[in-house]
Amino acid sequence: MKTEREKRATRVTLYGAAINIILVIFKLIAGVVGQSAAMIADGIHSLSDLLTDAVVIIFMKLSSRPQDEDHDYGHGKYETLATAIIGMALFVVGLGICYGGVVKIWAALQGQQLGQPGWIALAAALLSIALKEWCFQFTVRTGRAIQSETVVANAWHHRSDALSSVGTAIGIGGAIALGPSWAVLDPIAAVIVSVLIVITAWKLMANALGELLEKSLPEAMEKDIEHSVTEDPRLSDIHHLRTRRIGSHIAIDMHVRMPGSLTLVEAHQIVSSAEKRLRERFGQGTFISIHMEPVKEKSLTPKHSLTPLPLSKGEGSEMLDKQ
Repeated sequence: MKTEREKRATRVTLYGAAINIILVIFKLIAGVVGQSAAMIADGIHSLSDLLTDAVVIIFMKLSSRPQDEDHDYGHGKYETLATAIIGMALFVVGLGICYGGVVKIWAALQGQQLGQPGWIALAAALLSIALKEWCFQFTVRTGRAIQSETVVANAWHHRSDALSSVGTAIGIGGAIALGPSWAVLDPIAAVIVSVLIVITAWKLMANALGELLEKSLPEAMEKDIEHSVTEDPRLSDIHHLRTRRIGSHIAIDMHVRMPGSLTLVEAHQIVSSAEKRLRERFGQGTFISIHMEPVKEKSLTPKHSLTPLPLSKGEGSEMLDKQ
């Protein structure tokens, strides 16, 4: 049975997929008819959006599965893997667009006359900007609301497509307005857009790989964790703090000191309250492990020194004679 979180993620992704299908068809037709290399590249970018929509739906279903004997921490890393796949897809698409643009620019520099794009290509670019920015807005809102890095990553894929279309529109519009001799603006726009796509892809992959490689949570979050625990003054000296992200959840392991005079029942109640505060702050699915240790007793300095006093000359021999 689908969880509410999975339902919302699937729903928003399907909305985006439906728009992508329309844009892919329109962009590719407009690119061919309007003789625009930038628009064809933009259409291929939208096609990659459609493929990543499928990745999101599949992996969200996998990540929402409950804990089982083989996955004590659940299946949240599937969601992280999906984010990495989306990032890699974006990266490849960006490099492909860049290569195609560079080839066209080189041909123009060699004196080859490039075809001037038509008005239908410009219309497709403007429509894409409006629809893809709309997709970004409603997708990123949902992703943040359900705390899904994968859905947020997919939203940025929509935004990268909108940025791609902005560059495409500028290139096509400039080529149309300035005449055939400026047709090179079309592939130049494609190259500029490809750089933006690659940068976005790199950020997505870096975040996902950091999570897959058990990267710790940001220092600010760890400070927040320590503050939440030590709200109770009986909990102190947090050490061996280890944190990581598991999909949409986080895991926290720590050692903490408590007064040794507390009973086991009292200590358990105090730690349970700390766990409750952490889950209220970071989500009910947070994995928490707190190891309790007694507060270290400070060593007392003796009032009198145990070091023997120095003996006066001859006093030592007299004491030996008495013995």
